[in-house]
Amino acid sequence: VQLVESGGGSVPAGGSLRLTCTASGFSFDGYGIGWFRQVSGNRREGVSCISGTDGISYYGDSAKGRFTVSSDPADHTVYLQMNNLKPEDTAVYYCARMRLYGSRCYMYYYEYDTWGQGTQVTVSS
Repeated sequence: VQLVESGGGSVPAGGSLRLTCTASGFSFDGYGIGWFRQVSGNRREGVSCISGTDGISYYGDSAKGRFTVSSDPADHTVYLQMNNLKPEDTAVYYCARMRLYGSRCYMYYYEYDTWGQGTQVTVSS
């Protein structure tokens, strides 16, 4: 089981980035894929998650209205489209896998058992 993030980079405020999480070793059904971010020294913040069972997505307050998560189960890929980026979005972004209880995913980091290596997003003012 492996998750690999890509697509991070440096953009000015107001810009956009699309992060990609490529999964291997498991099928999405029965699992949720979450996006988290972390600034050095702080705890990981849940950004969004998407259920691999029903495709329903959920967002943290910081992401609502600006970020969109989507998945392509056939391609084992989850995307996080981030628009109108702000300097406070600067962080390392991680994707992670959680086993679903029912069909709903949650953004509690301790529910996730597999993590990618992270990708840096830097937003300049």
